[in-house]
Order: sequence, then C-alpha cells, then structure tokens
Amino acid sequence: MKNSVIKSLSFLFVTSIAISQNNTIGNDLVSINSTVATDTISITKSSEMLDEDLYWSIIENSIKATTNQEDQELFLISEIEKLTPKEMIGFRLRTDKLLFDSYNENLWCAAYIINGGCSDGGFEYFRCWLISKGKEVFYKVKENPDSLINEVVEGQDNYEFEGFWYVAMNAFKNTTDKELFSYIDYDKFVANDENYPVLKFSWNVDEPKTMAIICPVLYKKLWK
Repeated sequence: MKNSVIKSLSFLFVTSIAISQNNTIGNDLVSINSTVATDTISITKSSEMLDEDLYWSIIENSIKATTNQEDQELFLISEIEKLTPKEMIGFRLRTDKLLFDSYNENLWCAAYIINGGCSDGGFEYFRCWLISKGKEVFYKVKENPDSLINEVVEGQDNYEFEGFWYVAMNAFKNTTDKELFSYIDYDKFVANDENYPVLKFSWNVDEPKTMAIICPVLYKKLWK
C-alpha cells in the first residue's frame, strides 16, 4: 500500500513538472511568434497622401504645443510615430505635394526678400517653414506672397525650417528601422522635386525694383 502511494505521488510530481514545462514552452512560443509578427510588418510602396485634414491637424497641434522649431520638430516626429507606416509615408507625400504646389517665382521672390537671399535649397526650407506655420498661413501666403509681412518677427533674420523636411522620415525610421523613401511609389506619385516646373522669373535681384512689383510691402519694409 505504501509503495503504491509513493508511486502515485511520484507520477503526479513528474506529470506536474511536464505540464509546467509545456506551459513555459508554449508561452515562449507565443512570445516568439509575437516578436516575429512585429518584426515582419508588411510595408508596401504607396503613392497615397495622408488625409489633408489629419495632416493639418497634426501641424496645428504642434504649433499649439511648442514655442520653437526644435520642440516643434520633436513634437511632429512623436505624433507621426503614432500613425501606421502607410500614413507616415502619406505624411511625407502630402508635404511633397504642398512643396510642389508652392514652387513658383512669386513666392521665391518673397522668400528672397524676407531671408535676404534664397538659394534652391533655401527656397525648399523656406516653404517647409511656411507649411509648419499651419494651413491658414500657408494658403494665404501662397495666394498672396506679400502677406508674408504678417509673419515677420522682430529680430528674426531667418525663415527656414530644414528639420521639417525630415520629420516623417525620422518617424518612419524610428518605428520600422527602414528608410521611408524606399516605400514611395514614384511611378504613381510624381508631385516631387524631381518634377518641379522650369520657372521663368520676372524679377531679378540685380534689378531690385522688379521685386518691388511682385512684393511691394515686403520690399518696402525689408529690402536693404
């Protein structure tokens, strides 16, 4: 009788250990599978821009929550990281489209006056700055470059935002460890800097009065 009890207890003990080990192995497998699923997120090329209302709401929130470009850049990256990979790509594409639509000689004239000069790259970063000021400011200045005078801040001599150009790329890299540009479908999305129109300038810095015709207020108050 005593031997039977000992054998029964031994069996139960071994069975208990086996069950425990199986559960542990099972949990480990679940953990491994979850990691694999996360590491192999399917990301396909996209030509779809982020919804414009969502795009501008993210920028508006960044304006309300920060007081300088450095903090605004960090805020934007943090907010974009909350989007899906496709939406992050879409944020970049929406930015590219706005840059494409605002690539014109009159706005370049305004940028040249307000910054005291404006190279190709400077004009790109100027328009990034303009977008970072929000929807209302962007479209108002795009329509009438001379209204840029309302955004002039005393003591500020540079109106560019290079870091804005990278916020979506940085957010994408932080969350996927991949390069965003590798997932843009350039066959379908053509509103980018590779396809900017050739501009015919009606103003010339060597003839300053030609700039005054396009942006009379900016020229009168800022050109030296």
